[in-house]
Amino acid sequence: MTLPPVAVTCGEPAGIGLELTEKAWQELRGGSAFFLIGDPEHLPGGVPCQKISAPEEAADVFPTALPVLPLAFNGALTHGKANPSHAPGVIEAIGRAVDLAKSGRACAVCTNPINKKALIVGAGFAYPGHTEFLAALGGQCDVVMMLASDQLRVVPATIHIPLSQVPTALTAEVLETCLRVTQRGLIEDFGIADPKIAVAGLNPHAGEGGAMGAEDGDMIAPVLNRLVAEGMRLTGPLPADTMFHARARETYDAAVCMYHDQALIPIKTLDFDRGVNVTLGLPFIRTSPDHGTAFDIAGKGLANPQSLIEAIRMAASMGAQRWQR
Repeated sequence: MTLPPVAVTCGEPAGIGLELTEKAWQELRGGSAFFLIGDPEHLPGGVPCQKISAPEEAADVFPTALPVLPLAFNGALTHGKANPSHAPGVIEAIGRAVDLAKSGRACAVCTNPINKKALIVGAGFAYPGHTEFLAALGGQCDVVMMLASDQLRVVPATIHIPLSQVPTALTAEVLETCLRVTQRGLIEDFGIADPKIAVAGLNPHAGEGGAMGAEDGDMIAPVLNRLVAEGMRLTGPLPADTMFHARARETYDAAVCMYHDQALIPIKTLDFDRGVNVTLGLPFIRTSPDHGTAFDIAGKGLANPQSLIEAIRMAASMGAQRWQR
């Protein structure tokens, strides 16, 4: 059975997402198909595009034009300046993509970056961000954020909170959920039958036997021991400063870290332009480029499309894994 196309959302029209989508089509038009959900009038016009009425038309159109499932927006578009009147359309594009993925008419969703302030002002957006909205559309499932590239996959157990709040937020329940969702994602979406996960400690030197903090021995280690006894392949807690050199990375399929920068600094140092944001735990595949709307360069043709290209490629690959089951 033919793999359905990837649904790519328009994101914030005043940002770089639409120009990057055109560049991504130029790079990917010889491979797995994707289609854009958005207003064709917002496209820069650097490549041929063709309106489609259904995702099933995308594969035939894709080799010669960017397929667009049209969604009309209100209000004028000015690059680099969000128009709150666009907010309902941005939200609707995400909802349509999710519906198509859940029904099997799209194999995955790849989301272009949004501007949360514009969504709040223009549509009363009630979610902290993209991921929380997608989790709600998926049925309030447990989700974790993974940053992935060919060189490294990392998952932060806690995300956008002050460093001072991490020891309190990082509970045994939070860590266990993160590890289980990560393992399931590696199996179901990346096709790794028996994944190996390295787990960082919270403190320097993973606490050094309690001399530099008790959390590693008192909370993290017991969680890992219990899950290892169930059959999960976990190592840790490990000193984070020795986890990410080349030889260390060969020993695991993903690294779970305790806080945002502990996870994101290594992957952004190793592969800044190719990192992909993946939401694990959803009942559909979701990827996104690892950058924002970049209003300062929007419409100038300066934005690098590589992260979006990799996000679409990864979405298709992960979608194929689920499609085969």
